[in-house]
Amino acid sequence: MPVLYLGSCDAGKRPNRRTAYLKPYHIDGLLIGKVSFRDDDRTKWRSFRESSGNDVLQLQKFLHGAGFMPRCAFDGVFGYVTQAAVRLFQEYVRSTENVPSMVPDGIVGSGTWSHIHRWIQEGKVSEWGKHSASNPTPEYTHWMNLLNQAKQHYVANPGPILKHLNSLTKTYATKKPKDWDFSSNNIHLIGVRRKQTESTTRRDNDDLFFLLINGMVFTFWGSTDPSVAMAQRKDEAFLIEGQHSYRFGWHKISVEKKIYRALKPADHNGVMIIRDWDNDNAFTNNDIKVTDSQGKLKGLRVNPSINIHWTGVGRSNFSAGCQVIAGKSYLNHKNELQDCSKFASTSYGELTDSDKKTKGAYNVFTDLVLCYAPPNVTQLHYTLGREESLDLSANFGGDFASKTLNLLKSV
Repeated sequence: MPVLYLGSCDAGKRPNRRTAYLKPYHIDGLLIGKVSFRDDDRTKWRSFRESSGNDVLQLQKFLHGAGFMPRCAFDGVFGYVTQAAVRLFQEYVRSTENVPSMVPDGIVGSGTWSHIHRWIQEGKVSEWGKHSASNPTPEYTHWMNLLNQAKQHYVANPGPILKHLNSLTKTYATKKPKDWDFSSNNIHLIGVRRKQTESTTRRDNDDLFFLLINGMVFTFWGSTDPSVAMAQRKDEAFLIEGQHSYRFGWHKISVEKKIYRALKPADHNGVMIIRDWDNDNAFTNNDIKVTDSQGKLKGLRVNPSINIHWTGVGRSNFSAGCQVIAGKSYLNHKNELQDCSKFASTSYGELTDSDKKTKGAYNVFTDLVLCYAPPNVTQLHYTLGREESLDLSANFGGDFASKTLNLLKSV
């Protein structure tokens, strides 16, 4: 079988209008108008390459039937969704089937083909493909219940930040509590913020992210708060708690060597932030009280550059205000720890053909979002809350976040 990867096309399937084919994905910065795919783990561009046969179509049919590519177009083009589904299959074989030699790199060579043929012979379907919003895991149900409890609580009891938000006419990609949407038909990402009130110039990756998708929950870690060193300014930006709309997109869109898949505010104006106006290197309610030289409240501001992106393996916090996810480890749909450290890159420098590293657990996050998004859904709801909000549900409690983070960092 031939080696297939991003840009491979079956005979006669190379699009005549490459720009139009890529337009739904290439909507940011330097990607606009590009006629090649961005292979962000190799930091290179991949052209459309047509070959004989229909191997890409057969691959797509397998990925669809095995539960990794539910919204397959069956177009014979190895595009971004096909690449994401291949990586999810490889990760499933590596982690769930305990094949440590498998690296989820999105390249279908002889090793990946052998596992595909084995799955076909055995008629296997992944557990990820068997779940849905109507057939959820218990953890998914617990989280959805907590989200709805949180809405009721914060509509009735908004703190100083949410009161200020409620007073604004325009909130852009940030929603007021009464408009928070927790429909199971949407993708939900939950950020759990910890230690934000502690003053420090170099913040750790000590926060959690829970992806609720297709009736399952996957757990990641990183940071919701900026590191002063990365922000390079005294009044660093903190994304406010609450719900925000994010769309599929790219990060570092002005630096060609660094462009990679990420999430961006759904409104081009951005999301609502509050700066560290009192310069204590922390996020506290005092920041909402600071006034300017004319006595006017500085308050909340809209910011277009608060993305959700990668932070290496998690050794350093690469956030200047963005929400950042580490690549070293994650918890799967069964809440089982998955160690990605053997192939997870520490930084851009290891994302080369020779190093054969990937962004590790961060790729699992972006691939799940791309593959399991319901039809016509190109956004997710990101709900950021503080650790103490977990006390609203008996299924979580005060030490849930610290225990989960310690587990994720134990590899």
